Amino acid sequence: MRQQQSLSPDARRIIAAQAARALAYGLGSVLIGVTLAHRGLSDTAVGVILASLLAGIAAVSVLIARYGDRIGRRRCYRLLFVAMAVSGSVFALTAWLPALILAALTGTVSTDVVESGPFTSLEQAMLPHAGSETTRLFGTYNTVATLAGSLGALLALIGSSPRSLLVYPLAAAAGLVAAAQLSPAVERGEELDAEPLPPLHRSRGIVMRLSALFALDSFGGGFVPQTFIAYLFVRKYGASPHTLAIVFFAIGILQALSFQGAVRLAARIGLLRTMVFTHLPSNLLLIGVAFAPNLPGAIAFLLARFLLSQADVPTRQAYVMAVVEPSERTAAAAYTNTARYLTRPIAPLIAGALKSVYDLGLYALFRRVPLRETAGDDARRTGTFGASSTTSPSRSRRKRSARSTR
Repeated sequence: MRQQQSLSPDARRIIAAQAARALAYGLGSVLIGVTLAHRGLSDTAVGVILASLLAGIAAVSVLIARYGDRIGRRRCYRLLFVAMAVSGSVFALTAWLPALILAALTGTVSTDVVESGPFTSLEQAMLPHAGSETTRLFGTYNTVATLAGSLGALLALIGSSPRSLLVYPLAAAAGLVAAAQLSPAVERGEELDAEPLPPLHRSRGIVMRLSALFALDSFGGGFVPQTFIAYLFVRKYGASPHTLAIVFFAIGILQALSFQGAVRLAARIGLLRTMVFTHLPSNLLLIGVAFAPNLPGAIAFLLARFLLSQADVPTRQAYVMAVVEPSERTAAAAYTNTARYLTRPIAPLIAGALKSVYDLGLYALFRRVPLRETAGDDARRTGTFGASSTTSPSRSRRKRSARSTR
């Protein structure tokens, strides 16, 4: 049996930097929203800050795609950690709205445990240069990030004050130390062209097609966020919060296991087949959650789904790096990650828009249709509740008696 190679020093540094960042992001996924609410900011202000987080991640990712290789991957990587330290300190120490917006626009503050922003784009481009077994590197990279992010979320149980967000500059300092020790091998090095070419000069068509498909996948996933799954389990199956906590903790563990399983499966059947042949059954298992006869059945479907659904993450990242020109890896990672990141939040907006279309359509199509009035409707309209619109037998007899006496 062939013994696996140990991680190279550069790979260990990148994964260590990612773990430190994921730890902070895990804590931030719990505390940033709570902190903004406790500071008395208006709903509009909070909405602007959250929108700035999304806009910052997208904008900085595009900048990395266009200029990351010209400036240098290591230099950009270090600058991002410096920005993360400053931005995290702002969220921890102030409620001044302009400062929070500027911090959010740096693209280095995330409410996702494992983000798909400028950090990830650079790391995905550097990892293939840090070892020969790229798929295994991406499997380890995602496994460590998921476990570190889960640990960070648990830290919110210990400290829930805004000052706890000072873990951001601490994590950034640790990441900066690791980033400063990266060797020149993670740059393009000998792949530099004699004449610098625009990003995606050769791989544009491949990246555009992959971005469109990844965006579609992320858009579909946006219709089934974890909050919706929790709602379904409570309303349909009567699950308790305690049960949900255990289930979602188990999901995190299964996701980490699926990354490692994907590496082994890809070695046997290839990257593309692993992506497709694990994702299709995971979608069928998700459908099974809604039709399960009871809570244990729904939990079984859900856990089986998450054991498969994340297997495409390391294989997808490795596949993108394998199908594009080595000199275009930074731009490819940045554009495909941005496509996934931007389309996922759109799905809930579309769902809300469809509900609004229903309401408006119902009013527009039926507002002039007359109702067939019934006796009960007449009574309700005149305020004579409980009385019939027709004359009762006793009242008719009294009328006939009055006429006969006259």
